[in-house]
Amino acid sequence: MSPALREATLDDLAARRATGALHGRGGALYLADGAVVHAESPAVPDVGWRLTAGGRVSPEAWQEAVVRGGAEHRAGAFLVEHGRLGRAELELCHLSALFDAAYFVLFPLDGSQRPPDRFLYEARHWFGPVRPVPVGLLQHEVRRRRGLLERAWPRPEIDAAPVVPVAGALPRAGHGGGPAGGRRAVLEAADGVRTPTQIARALGRCAFTTVLDVRRLAAAGLVRTPRAGAPAPRAPQAGARPDAPDVFLLHRIRDALEAL
Repeated sequence: MSPALREATLDDLAARRATGALHGRGGALYLADGAVVHAESPAVPDVGWRLTAGGRVSPEAWQEAVVRGGAEHRAGAFLVEHGRLGRAELELCHLSALFDAAYFVLFPLDGSQRPPDRFLYEARHWFGPVRPVPVGLLQHEVRRRRGLLERAWPRPEIDAAPVVPVAGALPRAGHGGGPAGGRRAVLEAADGVRTPTQIARALGRCAFTTVLDVRRLAAAGLVRTPRAGAPAPRAPQAGARPDAPDVFLLHRIRDALEAL
């Protein structure tokens, strides 16, 4: 399925100002009046995981928001109204989760490349709308991310396969060299079993950022690129404090939404 056909369904739903959930193999996009208000995918940590794993919201406060606010499809608003989270912080966290999940909804990791194609009218997510994102802006960001991956290393089979470091990829303690920052953390977490998204969850990082880091590590010859169709076994997951999202990008997106 080509990207143009992949976007046609979303464009049509936006033009009709549809409300509901667009489901596919990679997850679901929730729309309200033709704008995207939420996205979820099993490939990425959801908003609750990001907030509680990072220590920003206690598990008890999150559960209260789910039970009391979720019943009225406004769990996010509940967090703000009860002083658990600032409005701006909620918006940035939600935008980060939305764009992270939306990429994998539109480009599933199972290799099928099948876009979401089942729309359930009037379905609403219990989290509730926070900052609606126009379909055109979402598509632009997804295309931008797709381009980043292709330029980094045009081998998509690496995205869903276990990350296997090459010998000597990480220098011994006390020796310089090797990747720095997030890519080093990804390489240290690579055990030949975890996939990029499993590493993302274990480290508390955005899934897309981790997939991109793995492609860049492959381009640098530090991890192996598997054959197409390589299996991706499940790995144990560990909680950790999430890395900060691309805050500057999220601020630009939020400013663009406010200007509409």
